[in-house]
Amino acid sequence: MLHGPVAEDTTSLDEFLARASSVDDATRAERSAGVQGDDICHILFTSGTTGAPKGAMLAHAQICRAYLVFADFIGVREGDRYLIVLPFFHSFGLHAGILCCLMKGATIYPLQVFEPGAVMRFVEAEGITAFPGAPAMYQAILNHPDVDSTDFSSLRLATLGAAAIPVELVEAMRGRLGIESVVTGYGITEGSGIVTMCHYDDPPEVLANTDGRPLPGLEVKLIDDAGREVPDGEPGELLVRGYTLMRGYLDDPEQTAVTIVDGWLHTGDVAVRRADGNISITDRLKDMYVVGGFNAYPAEIENMMLAHPHIGGVAVVGIPDDRLGEVGIAFVIPRPGAEPDPDEIIAWCRTEMANYKVPRAVEIVDAFPLNASGKVLKYELRERATAHAAH
Repeated sequence: MLHGPVAEDTTSLDEFLARASSVDDATRAERSAGVQGDDICHILFTSGTTGAPKGAMLAHAQICRAYLVFADFIGVREGDRYLIVLPFFHSFGLHAGILCCLMKGATIYPLQVFEPGAVMRFVEAEGITAFPGAPAMYQAILNHPDVDSTDFSSLRLATLGAAAIPVELVEAMRGRLGIESVVTGYGITEGSGIVTMCHYDDPPEVLANTDGRPLPGLEVKLIDDAGREVPDGEPGELLVRGYTLMRGYLDDPEQTAVTIVDGWLHTGDVAVRRADGNISITDRLKDMYVVGGFNAYPAEIENMMLAHPHIGGVAVVGIPDDRLGEVGIAFVIPRPGAEPDPDEIIAWCRTEMANYKVPRAVEIVDAFPLNASGKVLKYELRERATAHAAH
């Protein structure tokens, strides 16, 4: 057991565990019997990357069922040293973190604040074997100047979620960090935080290019703007139906009725389904912008731009434009030691992608605004780019 100073107004772990002796077996059984699987266990708020957070009401049985499957899919083992940086008030940190460790017998190593250097030192010093995180977290580690001198040999398993995932990132995590299993997946708070998952022993091509298949017991479909299902290979909004869906938003029946229609949860995410049933999340529907009549998907553009030798991270947003309706603005984090030139990047983009996808402007930044779960706050970047354009 770990010991250390106890902050004021907190309870030590020893004191907390000692409280169990004050509850007799009869009382414990009565309390246990009073909890049913369909009782609401918690209200989790959405991440708020595209608007105001909303409280999703979730139940005990759906959460436990979903994350036992999740733990099996990613290959969590008894004795794993499981690093958690994602906050415990967030679906992924709470369920894929605390709950998975309890169900599988893994030891949880919480780190209060994400800082790439601190995470790297922690992995090396504590022999961390599993680390679930957002893509932006792993990108920051790969961009750190000490990445190649850090010992990642204990780290067997990485789980990526929370955003569209560039293929280059998965390949770099395997190649440079030597992580054996990089498992990708997709989830949404309104669906208990998990919808599709790859399996840890899927072929590398599936792990690197998809977000996996729907969990057993879930159905998904992709629709166009008119509500018609799209064929495999075509992008559409992802809808999901099954046991993981929330009861609704807290005190917001109107928004609940818009989000869940005829039993289908509208995720607001754009995806493509392959012939083998694996899903690839391509972008947020709200992040898509229209350039002269053409749909531009930021995640697709970001994925292509990451191939530029001077770009360590990139976030693209659309802003209003008098002539084309909307245009893209790219915020770029340099690779270590690089000094990217915005004009050169735009010229490079013109040789690598269709003209309507090329960003109108490039801004070099040190970091992106992130929420507590590691997602890029696109609305903040959009407001910043719009304000700059107005001057």
